Amino acid sequence: MHAPPTDAAPPIVLTRRRINLIFSALLAGMLMAALDQTIVSTAMPTIVGELGGVAHMAWMTTAYLLATTLVMPIYGKFGDLWGRRTLFLVAIGLFTVASIGAALSPDFGWLVFWRGVQGLGGGGLMILSQAIIADIVPARERAKYMGPIGALFGLSAIVGPLVGGFFTDHDSLGWEWAFWINVPVGAAVLAIGWFALSLPRKRSTTPIDVAGIVALSAATTSLVLFTDVGGRDGWGSWQALALLAALVVSAVAFVAIELRAAEPIIPMTLFRNPTFVVATALGMAVGLGMFSAIAFMPTFLQMASGLSAANSGLLMLPMTAGIILTIQSSATFIMRTGRYKVFTIAGVAVIMAAMVWMTTLAGDTSLWTIGAMFFLLGAGLGLIMQNVVLAAQNAVPATQIGTATSTNNYFREVGATLGVAIFGTLFTSRLAENLTGALAGNAEQAVQAGITSPDTLVPSAVDAAGDPLRSAIVDAYAHSLAPVFWYLVPILAVALVLAFLLKEIPLSEHAGMVARGEAVNSEEELAALSAPADVEEVVVLEDDGDGQRDDDPREAPARV
Repeated sequence: MHAPPTDAAPPIVLTRRRINLIFSALLAGMLMAALDQTIVSTAMPTIVGELGGVAHMAWMTTAYLLATTLVMPIYGKFGDLWGRRTLFLVAIGLFTVASIGAALSPDFGWLVFWRGVQGLGGGGLMILSQAIIADIVPARERAKYMGPIGALFGLSAIVGPLVGGFFTDHDSLGWEWAFWINVPVGAAVLAIGWFALSLPRKRSTTPIDVAGIVALSAATTSLVLFTDVGGRDGWGSWQALALLAALVVSAVAFVAIELRAAEPIIPMTLFRNPTFVVATALGMAVGLGMFSAIAFMPTFLQMASGLSAANSGLLMLPMTAGIILTIQSSATFIMRTGRYKVFTIAGVAVIMAAMVWMTTLAGDTSLWTIGAMFFLLGAGLGLIMQNVVLAAQNAVPATQIGTATSTNNYFREVGATLGVAIFGTLFTSRLAENLTGALAGNAEQAVQAGITSPDTLVPSAVDAAGDPLRSAIVDAYAHSLAPVFWYLVPILAVALVLAFLLKEIPLSEHAGMVARGEAVNSEEELAALSAPADVEEVVVLEDDGDGQRDDDPREAPARV
């Protein structure tokens, strides 16, 4: 059951200028969130060292990941019910206020808390941006807007480490500026959003699915903590098993609640839609395999190249180039033909080929070869990720765009969380054993270089140590990482099967707001709607008795 819009305001005219203004506001919000991630990641060793949180450094990442994943379905559903403009501004405000709190944190515990609040805002910025693009741009044209977004994330991967390194390397600034920088940026983004986001407001009298939110939050929290505790204390530890039990119980409770809710956070009817199910499962499988590889590579690259974290962003340039190239080229083809399934198949196949190639990684692999691997990985990512979201959005009615977008992203994050945890455990267990052997085999040189334990390794010390110790350490990383990629190949094989099973539905010619009657494409259409209608032009759409309409708003022609 969908909450009907009750506002009597006339439809918005989606001129090209208005679309561009709205898109600029979305880009500004996403840039702020993406830059923050890379800036804070670079400054993190300094932050935790000064606040005494080295032993609990992972909580900085876990708090943000947990909060972001938690709020994805909530932002998606609430946006469908009440409109997305206010929610987007609230997300910006939360992110900015949390940045002030983080900068003023007196100890590590408060920093983790404010980092979690930042995640509550960051999750909304990402989900609402994708949903708003679907609201204002027809599915057939949507892919071309992914190019600037891909370039934005590539820019953040390069600029973020440089900015984070600059703040931490200058005593007059300090790590606090990794968060203070968000305040003027957030104020500017809020101003842009306030004036540029001209989107309809809605009202809904349907009760909020509080029980569903609580159960989903419990399930998500249990999942994230299970992967964190399992990777640290062992998957068979009583803490991990207790969290696994909590995950199962809360997930079952969530499904039972959603089946009875008047307006569920994640409607179970979505999972009766085979196209949506396949697209979401495909995104989850790719997230599980793809993001695991991305998470493991930076540390190896820093060890192998001797570059600092501040400069390591330059090594991500080939992947960024691959993403932008394939996003732009595939967008042109999709706009011309309306065909997108071929790119999901090709994307998974390219990622799988890159993964097999990365199993050959060795200590003496040149940076040029690694760059080529990253380019291939980025090319595959650019082919598939935006098309998986496109397929999910196109498979549901316009009234469920936000819910479909957030649910698809939620399960992709779940896949990424599981992948990084499980395969991270495999990598670190191999690495600890291989590094111990490398240091024992070069004990005298290790002592002279001040490297007495694998836990104290930093890229600069490894680079300064010289051969043969440096080569032994780099080989230990390569020999630990390369076999892990073989474990990811079967998962990508499953993803390839899902890509072939994905049903290609003709792309909608109308933006979501147009399909819902909240907008028109031109002043002429608005004038025609305002003109008195003849009685014989009125069409009554009968309800079939179960709350479902026989008409599909995505297939209906625009009425002028």
